[in-house]
Amino acid sequence: MSLPQPVPPSWKDLGKSSNDLLTKDYNYNGATLEVKTQTPSNVAFKVQGTRDSKSQLITGDIEGKWVDKVHNLTLTQTWTTANVLRNQIEVDNLITKGLKLDLATSLTPDKGAKTAVLNAAYKQSGIHTRASLDVFKGPNFTADTVFGRDGFLVGAETSYNVTTGSITRYAAAIGYNAPEYAVTVHGLNNFNTFSASYYHRVSRDVEAGAKAVYDSKATHGGVALEVGTKAYLDSSAFIKAKINNSGTIALGYTQGLRPGVKASFGLALDTQKLNDANPSGPAHKVGVSFTFDS
Repeated sequence: MSLPQPVPPSWKDLGKSSNDLLTKDYNYNGATLEVKTQTPSNVAFKVQGTRDSKSQLITGDIEGKWVDKVHNLTLTQTWTTANVLRNQIEVDNLITKGLKLDLATSLTPDKGAKTAVLNAAYKQSGIHTRASLDVFKGPNFTADTVFGRDGFLVGAETSYNVTTGSITRYAAAIGYNAPEYAVTVHGLNNFNTFSASYYHRVSRDVEAGAKAVYDSKATHGGVALEVGTKAYLDSSAFIKAKINNSGTIALGYTQGLRPGVKASFGLALDTQKLNDANPSGPAHKVGVSFTFDS
């Protein structure tokens, strides 16, 4: 079961329990296959493919990850069907305990597009702080910090354009985490968007959550509401359900078929178009996902 984190690694992770409850394991956008395996030489491979039900496009990637536990070094390389090459080098506790450094790069050879982001993260029992520098974009410098004490959490993020000398983005969040529930409020997009989320572990087998989002620049106006729940049927299966104020109901069912093999099924229904003979757009969606982990 998902438990609220006392001090999450990022300010964006405030409210993670509620976000996971309302977004994960709803596989209704197509078919997904994921295969994970690990070699005796400590190299982990992951192959993932997705067929989108709306565009009918098939996308995928292959990822290799090598971990050197002696030197706290991790190297990850990914190649996607869009011909994007990604590399990430991570080093833990290099200078001091709690400090993590990493360099993430990507290259698209046919388009000549490239990115490079330097990241640093420092964590202790009551504080997690991060900083990143996007070398080719801007360059932009982004920093965020989360403070936690006795269940209370406060986090903030800001992004600074080095070339123009201006702040391009800022956001903040505040929350409270208890063993069985969590409440979080976010101010996003330079405080143009506000969200409030609530998570409650009702019992050992039942979780519930809700989220409300207000966007001051949205053309439709009003507040977007979403509520959901998760129930464990046994140690290897659970079901999820959610509904929003637009009338869309989503259902998810995940079953562990055997050790290392998991299947997930998803369904989304637009209740406002149930009686339409020819609804415009993809009113209803269905999908499936299989995961093999050896």
